[in-house]
Amino acid sequence: MLGKGAAGILGHSYALIADAIESGTDVVSSGFVWLGLRTAARDPDEDHPYGHGKAEPLAAIAVSFFLLVAAVYIAWHSLSFIRTPHALPAPFTLFVLGGVILVKETLFRYVDRVGKTMDSGAVKADAWHQRSDVITSGAAFIGIGIALWGGKGYESADDWAALVASAVILFNAYHIFRPAFGEIMDEAPDGDWPQQIKQLARAVPGVASTEKCHVRKMGLGYFVDLHLVVDGELTVRQGHAIAHAVKAAIIEQKPAVYDVLVHVEPN
Repeated sequence: MLGKGAAGILGHSYALIADAIESGTDVVSSGFVWLGLRTAARDPDEDHPYGHGKAEPLAAIAVSFFLLVAAVYIAWHSLSFIRTPHALPAPFTLFVLGGVILVKETLFRYVDRVGKTMDSGAVKADAWHQRSDVITSGAAFIGIGIALWGGKGYESADDWAALVASAVILFNAYHIFRPAFGEIMDEAPDGDWPQQIKQLARAVPGVASTEKCHVRKMGLGYFVDLHLVVDGELTVRQGHAIAHAVKAAIIEQKPAVYDVLVHVEPN
């Protein structure tokens, strides 16, 4: 952030300054992600019997908010600079941006891989924050290149690039906010989770069939509500044992599942 900001000021490039602002939100939002993950990883307690997992999507929403603020700030100042005559950007700013793009794309790929491994919306959101930095830097690179190639009269190309970058950042903010909000609202997760859970349950001896299966994500884990159908002539103790066997089988095959609530019904 400091390097890009200094290069932008010394090199007369608002696109690079805008890029530094976006990197500043990276620092803040990554801090929120870190705090959110630390909170989400805490064990359940008396006040939070279902754990603290909601802190993780809340962190992702905080990231989207910082992206929104950055996008609006950059767009506002870009429009102001477009209307104001100023000097051409310095050629050395292109080298700064080239290095930034390389570093940030590497960070995006690493953080995104970790986020997918953990199935963490907040970490994946933070990865996309890194990717938005790549996009803003790329737009700045193109804008500065056009300004330097065109010469006098093309000074605003740099500012137009910052404006385009703000639109991309705004899109990324929505891309991050939507799944995090869905998780807060206990939206069903993507994929065929209910079908997979039912298949695992039906493979347990004593299970005649399955009915309702609801899955919701909370932080880094999933909670399952499942209805089983068993022989109505079984004792309560036998039905209870089958329910426990189903829960154990699901958690063994799906380690991301934190808990399974099983309701047993007679056929």
